[in-house]
Amino acid sequence: MSMAEPEPLASICVLDIGKTNVKLNAMTAAGGVVETVAIANPVRPGPPWQHHDLAGLGGWIFEELAALTRRHPLQTFVCTAHGSGGVLTGPDPDAGDGAALPMIDYEQPLPSAVREAYVPLAGSFRDRGSAIMHGATHQARQLLWMETAEPERFAAGRWFLSLPQYWAWRMTGVAVSEKTCLGAQSHLWNTPDNCHTPIVAMRGWERLLPPFAPAWASLGTVRPGLARRFGLPEGLDVLAGIHDSSANFYRYQAAGLSGAAILSTGTWIAGMSRMTPLDGLDEMAGMTINSDVHGCPVAGALAMGGREFALLAGEGGGTAVDPDVAMALIARGTMALPSFGDGDGFFPGSAGRGHIAGPPPQNAAERRALALIFVAQLSAECLDALKAQGTAVLDGSYLGDPLFAGLVAAFRGCGETLFNLDAYGVATGAALLASHGTARALDSLHLRTAAAVAAPAGLMRSYHQRWREQARQAGNSSRKDMS
Repeated sequence: MSMAEPEPLASICVLDIGKTNVKLNAMTAAGGVVETVAIANPVRPGPPWQHHDLAGLGGWIFEELAALTRRHPLQTFVCTAHGSGGVLTGPDPDAGDGAALPMIDYEQPLPSAVREAYVPLAGSFRDRGSAIMHGATHQARQLLWMETAEPERFAAGRWFLSLPQYWAWRMTGVAVSEKTCLGAQSHLWNTPDNCHTPIVAMRGWERLLPPFAPAWASLGTVRPGLARRFGLPEGLDVLAGIHDSSANFYRYQAAGLSGAAILSTGTWIAGMSRMTPLDGLDEMAGMTINSDVHGCPVAGALAMGGREFALLAGEGGGTAVDPDVAMALIARGTMALPSFGDGDGFFPGSAGRGHIAGPPPQNAAERRALALIFVAQLSAECLDALKAQGTAVLDGSYLGDPLFAGLVAAFRGCGETLFNLDAYGVATGAALLASHGTARALDSLHLRTAAAVAAPAGLMRSYHQRWREQARQAGNSSRKDMS
């Protein structure tokens, strides 16, 4: 009788900061999750604005990290986070939470004066890497708000750091910038031209942006004072950190799939591809320019899939869609046309105009099936927008339905479609930074080939083409009505 293989040991801690939740993951060197602890990401009201509770969150992070190090032989710490968070710090990471001003919650509306002042300063699409989005989404716009509303406290600021680099600074006292984070629609970094955007020089913000370090760079070990206060191991190595979608992209890039388009699904449908020409990107259709870990441009495409799915599916529960139900809807020409939420996505002018064309769904099972068809079409549209003619890899929450990948493959009609059922792509990508430059990333991938759903010849592509034409017509008519 052979002995069982020993469980792999967790050697890396990944702090994953989302807008609503924060996770600490104990990970293996190959990117496997061994243990996760989580907390809601706390937000406090103003003044001076709605902001995140960095002090409270810091206490939880350091205490839980200390507990994880007692249960696992952790050697490396790395943070990954969404791209719309930044912190203006003072000079001392031990002065409270280290912030010179509270960290702005990016979802709140901007003061009208700041919104109007920002537009002429924001530069071109090539500079920004995205359209100007809602609220306080962009780090440059957060800086302008801080500078305008609190000029004295702003002047006393030392660094402006994206979230992964803020937590690395809290841990080590070393301040750096990092290109995937500033390249994630911060509007502070022009990725194609490898330079700061015009607003940085115009406002004199160069002094706030520290030198760059690669995402995988070691910034040193935990500061002795912090280690003593919370019981952290002084030898814990801290990496510079990475933007969350870029971390997921990195796991495939590091495994040799640099030429593939990667499509992650969930609240957002987010596509990324290094092969897409930048001059064909349409900022008004949700397309972006991001940065990979090497600082190279990556074309992106975004659509708010999760909210659209929920509005369509209703209270139908979480059961898998019956393929026969989905194919019956397609055969009779029932379509969900965008957009049901308040964003245009790939169809400018479509916000709030979502509707069902053709015979309507008759029950909860049909509504859920139509919702899945719809997000599969949005996913295929995302890949088409990126001109992804070759291999595409799907991952994220939609892969929980066995029909999803086959629908996307059928709607695409070209190229190989692979999928990954691992739900921890962001944490895995971040963990793999600890072994950057090795073949370790290959061990983290378990890809499968998506077979297009069985359908009469031409049915799926003709259905998708009619859907696209009607979606564009609806958006165009909306824009004409407003002109």
